[in-house]
Amino acid sequence: MAEQHLAPRVVRAAQVTDQTAQSAGALRVAGVSGATAGATRIWLGKVSTGPGHRSAAHHHGDAETAGYVLKGRARIYYGEDFKEYVDLEEGDFIFVPPNFPHIEANLSDEEELVWLTARTPDNIVINLED
Repeated sequence: MAEQHLAPRVVRAAQVTDQTAQSAGALRVAGVSGATAGATRIWLGKVSTGPGHRSAAHHHGDAETAGYVLKGRARIYYGEDFKEYVDLEEGDFIFVPPNFPHIEANLSDEEELVWLTARTPDNIVINLED
């Protein structure tokens, strides 16, 4: 049996795709995924939202999620009736556990919010009913 040759896979900016799970008002682009790099246990992408955006309530199924704020200020609402929250700014990291309902908000009325987001095993977005 021939030995498999392993090598890193570079995904160029022109190769990222928005053909991934989405929610209204947020643009998710996959950098490292099954489709772009043959990844089977991780998704890494960039998520952008416009000024004042507030997502619908959602969770990420069985995926663990890590986020890093590249640009802007964010608020994550959670808990009963989404009354609890944490605020983040550029340079902050966050971990969101699997199946954890939350709402993501851009705290600026003028600037976009940009996240670097990693999920394992894939980009799962399950939008919840109001």
